[in-house]
Amino acid sequence: MLRRWLLHPVLFAAFLTAAVSWAAPGPKAPDNFNPRRKSKVPNVVLIVADDLGWGDIGCQGQEKIRTPHIDRLAASGMRFTQAYAGNTVCAPSRCALMTGLHSGHGRTRSNVQVPLEDSDVTLAEVLRTAGLRTAGVGKWALGWEETSGHPNSQGFEDWFGFLDQGHAHDYYPQFVWRNRNRFSNWGNMHGERVDYIGDWFARFSTNYVEVHEDHPFFLYVASTFPHANNELGTNGMEVPDFGSYAREDWPRPEKGKAAMIERLDRLVGQLVARAQRSRILSDTIFVFTSDNGPHVESGVSTNFFRSSGPFRGVKRSLHEGGIRVPLIVSWPGHIAPGQTNSLPVALWDLLPTLGELTGSSIPAGLDGISFAPSLLGKEPRPRASCLYWESHESGYSQAVRFGDWKAVRHGTNSPVELYHLGEDPGETRDVASMRPAEAHRAVQLMADSASPWVPPTPKSVTPRQSWQKAPADGPR
Repeated sequence: MLRRWLLHPVLFAAFLTAAVSWAAPGPKAPDNFNPRRKSKVPNVVLIVADDLGWGDIGCQGQEKIRTPHIDRLAASGMRFTQAYAGNTVCAPSRCALMTGLHSGHGRTRSNVQVPLEDSDVTLAEVLRTAGLRTAGVGKWALGWEETSGHPNSQGFEDWFGFLDQGHAHDYYPQFVWRNRNRFSNWGNMHGERVDYIGDWFARFSTNYVEVHEDHPFFLYVASTFPHANNELGTNGMEVPDFGSYAREDWPRPEKGKAAMIERLDRLVGQLVARAQRSRILSDTIFVFTSDNGPHVESGVSTNFFRSSGPFRGVKRSLHEGGIRVPLIVSWPGHIAPGQTNSLPVALWDLLPTLGELTGSSIPAGLDGISFAPSLLGKEPRPRASCLYWESHESGYSQAVRFGDWKAVRHGTNSPVELYHLGEDPGETRDVASMRPAEAHRAVQLMADSASPWVPPTPKSVTPRQSWQKAPADGPR
């Protein structure tokens, strides 16, 4: 009967007219306007890559790996060409990011993990003072289960991912953490490799934006790309497939790295697109960066993609290639598009910067300073002191930057190396003997910047032993 009615030309025309009239929208709201959103406080989406080098993205000269979504994000906002990681390895860099303290003052100063304590104030806790809901996904590395450093104890209402950085090497884990419970990846039990964790993290991230589009939120996307699974040797660049690089005549580790960065780039595009569909793009601050310079693990060579760009050094080095990282900040309608900024900034500056942009209560005594004025087209605030790093990888090293001068010292009894980054960004000419006054000042700044620190003693049951236990049944 219905089919005969729809086939009648007059009745069908009437039906079509009514249907179009019923479906036609009223006056279209702007793409950047969500009528259900009442708060004027912006969202923050902070995307932190793992071991992504300064030169691994297209907008910074990468010629082989394609990163169109990251490049578009840079074109929509401001790209900082002299941005620095918190440290040259994972845990202390993330500590600097989360607490606004550089590695001369932070609680976690090496990759021997030390959980944050209740007295530490994190970026998530700061942003909650402005009413933002908070969630994190990916790699934490600042406190495991049953410690004060667990993300749920450090300002994150919602967490999905790894707690221990060793566990985070695995791209097909049997479980990750959903807040304080184990989330079993049943597809990876009994030697199977079905549930690729990068896909789970992407789904959680985009779903979180959709579910919370009506209320200000902070989403910390701590990706594990392109870190290697160090336990697998030259097979450690774990991906389900090589994506668009499958036919390249490249070594397998390099194709794996490129495929990981392709997945990271796609996630950036998905998050921006999700914000646009939810009409909250102009209400959202996007930040993209990396925790340190590029690795040389699992058969990867930083020379193949020129991952360190024009700089000397890689991950675990305090030369520029080990600590200079990408940093892109986009906030459509607030930050003018297409800008490049050479202001030296570091990851510990993000806490006061994002705190200022959201109107949060910012704690005193930080090493970071807000570069919010620079983002909004105003004069930058002067830095009262220097940029400082210390590394406890293979001994004790320090680095300091003041103005265009950069000094590196390997051990407190060793002479400093001194470079003028304005004239020698590749740190090829040590001029300490020719500029004794600047070399002396660098030594004094190193002494003034580092507070006493006792190297941690690993606990009797290490995090790795904990995550290698058979997972208990938990929520799927």
